[in-house]
Amino acid sequence: MFTDMVGYSALAQTDETAALSTLETHNALLRPIFAEFHGREVKTVGDAFLVEFDSALEAAECALAVQKAVHERNATVPEGRRFQVRIGVHVGDVVQADGDVLGDAVNIASRVEPLSEPGGISVTQQVYDQVQNKLHATFARLPPVALKNIRVPMGVYRVVPPWAATHREARVAASAGGRQLAVLPLANISPDPHDEYFADGLTEELIAVLSQVPGLSVIARTSILPYKSAPKSIAEVGQELGVDTVLEGSVRKAGQKIRITLQLIDVGTQRHVWASTYNRELDDVFEVQSDIAERTAEALRLELAKSSPASSRKAPTANLEAYEHFLRALAAEGERNHGRLVEAAQEFEAATRLDPKFSDAYAAWAQLYVMAAGDSLPFREAIPRARELAARALALDPASAEGHAALANIAMQSDHDWTTAQREFARAIELNPNNVAAHRFYALMLIALGRFDEAKAEIRVTARLDPGGGHEGVLAWAEYESGNSDLSIQMAETLPGGFKETLNYHTMVGLSYLGLGRRAEAEREAAVRLPPRNENERFDSALLQALLGRGETARVIIAESARGEPKSYTSDTHLAMLYSALGERAKALDLLEKEFREGDPTLWLFYRGVFFDPIRDDPRFVDLLRRYGVPTERLARLASPRHRGAASSARSADVRVPPSS
Repeated sequence: MFTDMVGYSALAQTDETAALSTLETHNALLRPIFAEFHGREVKTVGDAFLVEFDSALEAAECALAVQKAVHERNATVPEGRRFQVRIGVHVGDVVQADGDVLGDAVNIASRVEPLSEPGGISVTQQVYDQVQNKLHATFARLPPVALKNIRVPMGVYRVVPPWAATHREARVAASAGGRQLAVLPLANISPDPHDEYFADGLTEELIAVLSQVPGLSVIARTSILPYKSAPKSIAEVGQELGVDTVLEGSVRKAGQKIRITLQLIDVGTQRHVWASTYNRELDDVFEVQSDIAERTAEALRLELAKSSPASSRKAPTANLEAYEHFLRALAAEGERNHGRLVEAAQEFEAATRLDPKFSDAYAAWAQLYVMAAGDSLPFREAIPRARELAARALALDPASAEGHAALANIAMQSDHDWTTAQREFARAIELNPNNVAAHRFYALMLIALGRFDEAKAEIRVTARLDPGGGHEGVLAWAEYESGNSDLSIQMAETLPGGFKETLNYHTMVGLSYLGLGRRAEAEREAAVRLPPRNENERFDSALLQALLGRGETARVIIAESARGEPKSYTSDTHLAMLYSALGERAKALDLLEKEFREGDPTLWLFYRGVFFDPIRDDPRFVDLLRRYGVPTERLARLASPRHRGAASSARSADVRVPPSS
């Protein structure tokens, strides 16, 4: 078991005397608890302990007892005297050497500990298997984690102790412990290859239908799309996505007839839970979808016994041609490039023209504009259209989760009406707990408002529903924003998927170091020369270089924007970032005020960034933040060299509005 006191390094740099006093209290509290559970203190490194136990259960019980003791102490002392601890537990063979213990088991425990929240406990799959029915706590499964220097992704669980199990946390944990389903992209075996859209759109619709089954967590589209071009075994899919059940199959469309072949497979046993072939007329496709959802729920009835009938979802439209346009739109939207987004909008328009009462199409179309705002289109163009479409969707179907999510995004991004946004996000998630976009954007709002613990909980839900969506970077950013800067950098180092070999990674870490006042490390990251994969990476790299006194690329980007050359829309806030980094304060502030005045505002998401440090104390900047309604009382903390900025610009963390995921 590894334990670590949160924020000790930062406290030691700020007030060494207070830090030493807190450390003494911390050590005096924890050591007797280790002994109570027969733990052997192997070594102490600063504010961290490595403790060995004879059993996984004793280690887990000790971890809970430590966190309970810290929790109870914090409730009785002033805030300035409180501290929190993170704990990681793993079980495995170790090698004894000169009073120390060595081996993979030790390394894994040390890597798992930072995955805990302050006051939290993380355990590996091996520990979970031994204690799940013996420990008085709830477990929430995290997505498979790629740990530094550990070859195989690890299964990791967050332990939710009784005193921390709020209604929402308990609901999330229970969901994580139930059945997780991945709907793999349906293969198109139609005679006409142009019918690919039908298979893609039907995959998206099946995800939407199955997401309505209570008690079933369904992996988001963005995480299953890579398996279309690079198929993998069921075992590999299960491990990578953290699911225990997979639905796969094929679609053959010929004229007005369809043939859908499906198999529901248990990942652990590779057993076919059920398989079926549907030969239907195209206008029966909605009946097929309902039947699939109902049969899936029935096949998983042990966990979903209390589910309401999935077939209660009504057919989205009676117009078959409108539905085909809707499926084309979903397939185009999924590719997330500007040309295909234009095509998706055209298909949504065709669908609603053919069926003016097609609520699902209006809601998805509204979300398309919301996602494009601030990226492909200026807010002043995208948001009014999104508002109109969302209102139309909800007028037709007040229970449209997508419609409520769109309204929440509009209230957040354009109106900065945080109360309405909170209400609409909550309603969207209540209607569909698997709504990844609602969870993701709600987390961004919570970060903007400084509600970091809630934000991190939402990000973890999002990561569970969308394991391939790159949400680990957003979580690292949230940790930085909440003051856990060292942890954010450590988390960045463990990001999966070859991320460390990208310019994005080095820019993200470089901006983090710069925000901490550690210029030498920032210079080291900026010196890594890799080709940018896209315009966002090029922008972020230019931002870091400008902050380090090398503004050539930043000025080239500014000139390109003036000539209208960028490949995608660049907001005035992003240009203001560059001007601020270059030291041109007045130009930065002029752009930010102009953007707010013209209804195209994105500063609310980026205002903490280190790139705004040159103007952070300017009265014009402070006044802008008040007009946005974000917390200005945090400015003094943000101006401190040890706490400035975000872990990177939100673009580097893949959370630019809209996120690339």
